[in-house]
Amino acid sequence: GVDRGMFRLARVVAVPTTRRSRGRVLHCVSPTVEAVDEVPSPPKAHVDGRRQFSDLPDGRETMERLVTDAQLQQFRDSIKDNLFLAPLTKGGNLPFRRLCVDFGCKVTVSEMVFARFALRRNPVELARMKKHSSEQFFGVQIATNQISEGVNAGLLAYQNGADFLDLNCGCPIHETWKRGLGAKLLKKPAKLERLVRGIADGIPIPLTVKIRLGAGSSEAPAYALAEAVENAGAAAVIIHGRTKEQRYTKSANWNLMGDIVNERSIPVIGNGDILTHYEHADRVRNSNVFGSMVGRGALIKPWIFREVLDRREWSPSAEERIGVYLTLTSYFKDHFRSDELGKKRYMEFMPWHFGFFCRYRALPESVFGELSLEHPLLQTRLDKITNEAIARGALAAPSRLDRLLQLELEETHIALSLALWDAEGDVGRAVELCDAMTKDGSLERWEEEERKLRSESRDPDAGIGDA
Repeated sequence: GVDRGMFRLARVVAVPTTRRSRGRVLHCVSPTVEAVDEVPSPPKAHVDGRRQFSDLPDGRETMERLVTDAQLQQFRDSIKDNLFLAPLTKGGNLPFRRLCVDFGCKVTVSEMVFARFALRRNPVELARMKKHSSEQFFGVQIATNQISEGVNAGLLAYQNGADFLDLNCGCPIHETWKRGLGAKLLKKPAKLERLVRGIADGIPIPLTVKIRLGAGSSEAPAYALAEAVENAGAAAVIIHGRTKEQRYTKSANWNLMGDIVNERSIPVIGNGDILTHYEHADRVRNSNVFGSMVGRGALIKPWIFREVLDRREWSPSAEERIGVYLTLTSYFKDHFRSDELGKKRYMEFMPWHFGFFCRYRALPESVFGELSLEHPLLQTRLDKITNEAIARGALAAPSRLDRLLQLELEETHIALSLALWDAEGDVGRAVELCDAMTKDGSLERWEEEERKLRSESRDPDAGIGDA
């Protein structure tokens, strides 16, 4: 209910002041009293999230929250029971989000945007805020540790069509940590609460906060962090069920997320280790989370959203998967254009995506459902368990085209990406170009090179990228 055009972004948020030189001033109350009058400059914005006069974008010392209760309820109705596409560094680009929407994703989130650089009109950061017309409910995730930056970045996201803003408090990357952003914000819940409250008060769209279970190795801080986010008035808390130090080495703790759901009234969105529709159903049912989020699982199989909606697996053939990847290629062409510069930009992304696509394996519930209850399949050596299933006749052996798509070599991913670009949107041509690699000796050469790399690894069962 707030007009989008009524907000104006300020480049400098701090209120300007005029200093007067020290001097004698005669007051009318008592002509005999001499006084010294000097106007102090306002305090600088505090990086730990403490609200100060200079933190407010319009100079007011108090601010009434812009998001109404009706807006908040509408937001929560829109996200309830939905599977979000997580904010993915590099992977959360607009073409890939568009592909996930094709498979039924209703809530998408941008790549992490550095608020400070976006406000300086950095073209890369501004591009990450762009929403595609097909995205039904779109959030922009920002990284900041200052209220003023968060508010102004939130207004910018709103003007770009975002339906909600998400504050990143979970990124474990050192570059983010050393700037005092991401998971670094988890170290002091009280300061995090002030930061979240300040941003939530100053933007016209709901604010969500994505956290991990803690900044160190202990998961105990998760309870205080969720309480801080709730007290600050966030619309929802998104919990990645691991600590910063755990990264992806341990399974996501959905039991702890369930405990937080029982303790707190704020909607909890659970995130971590979702690769199949039956794992998703089990985690959501046992934790009773308000909604869920998928990251790596979607990068491996973007059709996971369809599987969750249909409550059954879809095991596409190699030819069908090439069709999916070709669609993503066409979306990159739409986004970057199909000239040489567009091709160069495409090649910065598509081979990277194949680094995840190659991990796909058919995982029918009848074969792997019981195993998934013991350990998340995403945290399992998929090659090992699928090869065992093939050996006992529970799964069919992969075709030569399957074997090509399963290779982890960067050289293979570059060749596949170029083939899709050259196919010009023709699925039959794309399959023909990929199939040619299985007949000209490339497949056997790449498989031999991969075997060699695995044999040199400390863990032969691990993927090349995991060594």
